[in-house]
Amino acid sequence: MANRPAPALELRDGDREMLESWLRSRSVKAGLVKLARMVLLAADGVGNQEIAALVGASRTTVITWRSRYQARGVSGLVDHERSGRPRQVDHAAVVTATLTPPPKKLAVTHWSSRLLAGELGISHKTVARAWKAYGIKPWKAESFRFSTDPELVGKVNRYLRALLGHER
Repeated sequence: MANRPAPALELRDGDREMLESWLRSRSVKAGLVKLARMVLLAADGVGNQEIAALVGASRTTVITWRSRYQARGVSGLVDHERSGRPRQVDHAAVVTATLTPPPKKLAVTHWSSRLLAGELGISHKTVARAWKAYGIKPWKAESFRFSTDPELVGKVNRYLRALLGHER
């Protein structure tokens, strides 16, 4: 028995116009545009294998999204929240810790992701993700920083004497 192509997909009222507007839009995500193209091709009677070749997806992916449209309409094309383990570390706590100056014992002017991670007992990747989420760049702070060099005063005095020509 030969495989028969799937029957043309029946679109709901107003869905064709909406899906076609997604294809023309510059603000709709590319993945959603791809799904709209799949559904429109299925509505035009194109077979699943051919749709897969046209949009660059597998046949099973086309079948999956086709059935989701049949079950839920356009709202079925919008992806749901992903399951997964909830975040264990609060990003706000990481940001709060970042805004406090590092302890003097570390002898640094600002936090690095590894130093802060060591102080908080978490991964430096977690700190980096929190900084990225909030757009924080401690190494680019626009404030004056004091040097941690204990010999700074002597070095500055020597530099000023050499600059003024009073070198002994």
